[in-house]
Amino acid sequence: MPGPFPPRARAPNSSVRREADGPIDSMLYRDGVGIVQPKALILTADKFEDIELFFIVFRLLEDGWQVDVAAPHKRNIAGENGYGLMPRKDFDEVAPDEYGLLVVPGGAPDGAPAVVRGSERARDIVRAFFDAGKPVASICHGPGVLVSAGLARGRRLTSFWKDGLPQEIRDAGGHWEDKDVVVDGNLVTARCPTDLPVFMREVMRLARSTGHCTSITR
Repeated sequence: MPGPFPPRARAPNSSVRREADGPIDSMLYRDGVGIVQPKALILTADKFEDIELFFIVFRLLEDGWQVDVAAPHKRNIAGENGYGLMPRKDFDEVAPDEYGLLVVPGGAPDGAPAVVRGSERARDIVRAFFDAGKPVASICHGPGVLVSAGLARGRRLTSFWKDGLPQEIRDAGGHWEDKDVVVDGNLVTARCPTDLPVFMREVMRLARSTGHCTSITR
């Protein structure tokens, strides 16, 4: 089933194929005109924060990324303000080693963030990115999944400042900071939709520094 966003235009009679020449190519798609795209994964669910998800997706597409939105099930999901999409994959179909960047956007505390952090498969996906040292980014209530996955201890991060999430992070051994964006190693976090410009600036800077977002022409 096609994802919510069309693939990059390609030449007639060409096909998108995954490269498997090495560790970098495993995180890239090549289209029929020779453009190799880095791949990003977004974990979400029904009742996501519309602005956060679409801002992130469009910024990545603008920079040449192949973006896969994954949810618990491959059926239509909708944001809190009514904007919907069809996930490209469900959580069980995700192979973390195929992606160079993971983003977990937010939503109401009883919406998408609660579903993502409550999913054992989603937690395993997040752990896989941390184990591989790949860039991980999260905003608003999204960082709750780091607590649930046991990944907050010793990390500097931020999140939405209400609903008990800062205290959850502290109780899990994390160092919560009231800043518009916090970068700690491979992790970028932010508080709310108004932080999106600086959040994505740091996400793109981190991804470029790790070599996972450079488009290549061959």
